[in-house]
Amino acid sequence: MLAAISGSLALVLGLLLLLLPLLVTELSRPGDPALGAVVLVLGLSLVTSADRLTGSPMVAVICGALLVGRLSAEVGRGRWHQLSEDEQQRLRSGERWRSSGSELAASITLALGTCARTLRGLGEWLAERRRSRPVRRWVRPDGEGAAAAEEAEPTAAGSEG
Repeated sequence: MLAAISGSLALVLGLLLLLLPLLVTELSRPGDPALGAVVLVLGLSLVTSADRLTGSPMVAVICGALLVGRLSAEVGRGRWHQLSEDEQQRLRSGERWRSSGSELAASITLALGTCARTLRGLGEWLAERRRSRPVRRWVRPDGEGAAAAEEAEPTAAGSEG
């Protein structure tokens, strides 16, 4: 159970690290998305294998989580102190978070609209391809092939009885 809880927390932390450049550009650094992806993989592995982590492996997971948490807190504190007083005040204001949230919502809406248009265009293209494809019908030719087929049928029926 402890592994599932710590895995869930790692998933949330990894998602926040991935969204950090979008939400709080002042605190983000270029390597944050890669770190967020690694933390997401850690969270997924903890959640999916929570039933197998018992005993000393669980103690190692807890110690690792505590070390990573302590390091993350120190890095966050260092980044906060590197900001100027104006940037710190702006991050504390509610107006900045409302504008950041509205920009994120607009970006998500634009991305979903683009995906919907792309899927609609793909569906139209597939429907057009289905309509334009000629239907091939295999017809037995008249003449020699038809006569040979008629001759073969009675012999096949005669051999069954």
